[in-house]
Amino acid sequence: MELYSGHINRLVEELAGLPGIGEKTAGRLAFHIIGMPQSRVERLAKALTDAREHVCYCQSCQTFTDDVLCPICANGNRDHGTIMVVETARDLAAYERTGRYEGVYHVLHGAISPMLGIGPGDIRLKELMERLEKEEIREVILATGSSLEGETTAMYVSKLVKPTGIRCTRIASGVPVGGDLEYIDEVTLLRALDGRTEI
Repeated sequence: MELYSGHINRLVEELAGLPGIGEKTAGRLAFHIIGMPQSRVERLAKALTDAREHVCYCQSCQTFTDDVLCPICANGNRDHGTIMVVETARDLAAYERTGRYEGVYHVLHGAISPMLGIGPGDIRLKELMERLEKEEIREVILATGSSLEGETTAMYVSKLVKPTGIRCTRIASGVPVGGDLEYIDEVTLLRALDGRTEI
């Protein structure tokens, strides 16, 4: 039995199709949007359509931007000799929030996953290798996730980068801050032990 009329149902269905939005959250959002002033709804709709129409990939790092280069790549004060390779634009944003990394990025838009049918040609590896040929790069930092797919991707990228003579490093992984050792898996504990530093 349908609870709402066609327009409400359609709005709930569209919102529920977004990642991380379940049926209940979609319903709450739908009713919030319906209750908003008309001008605000129009601004929201315009922001959505404008973003979809104008946002493209940065010609250098492949993150999302509405210009030829994203603000990070266009910034002359960044260290353009160091590239951090990340899986998603959200990963890039997470590192930027730390305020500590001063290099530039390369967004792969995914990770190699044979189980899901995602191979090296399905992510932005070709663009990375083109950058390494054209630009003077000193170091490539592999900052893919610690999942099986992230590790597979890091290993694959490192095998591509090493023959170029460019230094290739992997971010450290280990015990999270506030983590209780008895609940942490053995691989993570070994990583933490291997990646220990002097204090």
